[in-house]
Amino acid sequence: MPLWFAYTMVVLLLITSVLLTLLILLHRGKGGGLSSMFGGGVSSSLAGSSIAEKNLDRYTVLVGIVWFACIVGIGLWLKLQMAAGTS
Repeated sequence: MPLWFAYTMVVLLLITSVLLTLLILLHRGKGGGLSSMFGGGVSSSLAGSSIAEKNLDRYTVLVGIVWFACIVGIGLWLKLQMAAGTS
């Protein structure tokens, strides 16, 4: 595989890492733990999830899948490079 593939995967991995961190921080705390320490436990919880929260969940899962695919892609690229370098 060409070298540009590795650079593309690394850049995509960095972008998705930052995006995933931000998306996770946007989620509402479910009570207890660290989130309630910063005032998350004082807010009243609604009976259901809003459309915005469901979309946020979908985006988080989608970015997580892309993030995981980047890691697998980099691993496969490294494996192929190591095999090509030793033969």
